[in-house]
Amino acid sequence: MTGPDSSSFPDRLLPVEHRNLFIGGRWRGAEGDARFEVHDPADGSVLTDLADGSVADAMEALGAAADAQASWGRTPPRERGEILRRAFELVAERADDLALLMSLEMGKTVAEARGEVAYGNEFFRWFSEEAVRIHGRYMANPAGGSRLLTLKKPVGPCLFVTPWNFPLAMGTRKIGPAIAAGCTMVVKPASQTPLTMLALAAILAEAGLPDGVLNVVPSTHAGDISETLQADPRLRKVSFTGSTGVGKVMVRQSAEQLQRVSMELGGNAPFLVFEDADLDAAVDGALVAKMRNMGEACTAANRFLVHSSVAEEFGRRLAERMGALTLGRGQDEGTDVGPLIDEKAVASVGRLVSDAVADGARIVVGGEPHDGPGYFYPPTVLLDVPQDSALNAEEIFGPVAPITTFETEEEAVAKANDTEYGLSSYAYTRDLARTIRLAESLDFGMVGINTGLISNPAAPFGGVKASGFGREGGFEGIEEYLETTYVALPAG
Repeated sequence: MTGPDSSSFPDRLLPVEHRNLFIGGRWRGAEGDARFEVHDPADGSVLTDLADGSVADAMEALGAAADAQASWGRTPPRERGEILRRAFELVAERADDLALLMSLEMGKTVAEARGEVAYGNEFFRWFSEEAVRIHGRYMANPAGGSRLLTLKKPVGPCLFVTPWNFPLAMGTRKIGPAIAAGCTMVVKPASQTPLTMLALAAILAEAGLPDGVLNVVPSTHAGDISETLQADPRLRKVSFTGSTGVGKVMVRQSAEQLQRVSMELGGNAPFLVFEDADLDAAVDGALVAKMRNMGEACTAANRFLVHSSVAEEFGRRLAERMGALTLGRGQDEGTDVGPLIDEKAVASVGRLVSDAVADGARIVVGGEPHDGPGYFYPPTVLLDVPQDSALNAEEIFGPVAPITTFETEEEAVAKANDTEYGLSSYAYTRDLARTIRLAESLDFGMVGINTGLISNPAAPFGGVKASGFGREGGFEGIEEYLETTYVALPAG
């Protein structure tokens, strides 16, 4: 397998002039003309290089966002919504090119990348409609003699730090509500996958977004940039998607300026299969919940908790389906599973599997390192994984399904909740009463019943405990970018 080199990378996917910083509506190089390379994880080859933003560049981007805030905040909501709607239409028109770009820099199959484009783009459509529904309230003072008025105002300039695993969707679900609410922003995309965000910035500019509202600073200096920007009083909001460890650092940094913070952090999703479950449906759902993005998703099913009476059969069927999947370059016809993001990711997944086997787990399918170029790991199913195995405690971020058994509903819930994380969870059962009990007892921000797909732009996405706080999407999503002002009015 050979990928395009930097000289052959298609300009239609991202013109050379757009492989730079986007600050104040202008494409420009980084301080000192610094650049870094973006690699194809299918073989490690260089796709292209682009400007490597410095702290000074990021501060210039914050300055552009701060300068644009007042006028953008006064822009009529309908106009903000129409810009988002035009962006939605442009993204839809260019879905194939965006999917190919994403597949090249991240590794997922083009078909799955198209799905991400469609999903991520819905945040633009959803928030284009929410922009005109920002409202306060008016009421009489219960004690009489005055009136109470509340107003909603944009929070102000924001910093968005987005991850590598969903290069488009993790951006649109932050950018969409910020634009709708009237906030300006600086976006620092992951250095492994910055190309899709730059393409998205060009689309938003074409859609009519004013200069300075969106600023994009690709950089290999993420920590220095976030620390410096968060120390600046002009920054009023931070939204981060990534690891819990980095999220904790950014929360601490937000304290000095008391910035509004949204954190979408790690996950350790349980997938519960009860004895009364439809096993065919459960296996279908397991494939969706486990194999989305090669398992590199915070919502991916991480632990399969299966009733002992059906565990062997469930494991056999799941292994049969996962073992039939084809590894390969995401752009190749017939590929089901692309590469992981880098060599470190492959090593981490391999270590977790080896440790589980040492603990007594049985490999049903997979488990052997990929022999060849690229950062691949084969789809793997394990049975008899001990509850205290590291495979059940750590976020796998790879195509591995560890199966642990339970005997009772109470035991299943206790094992599911036995984690510091609380983002997503899944359960398969035909018992309606049990469904309600699970929804109330599972300690997670999202619960999927008899489905392996829970993300929806119209629903609030977010978790509890070490998975963070704040919600993206749904009616709740825009509230993260609004402040409330109360006005006391005399009665007359």
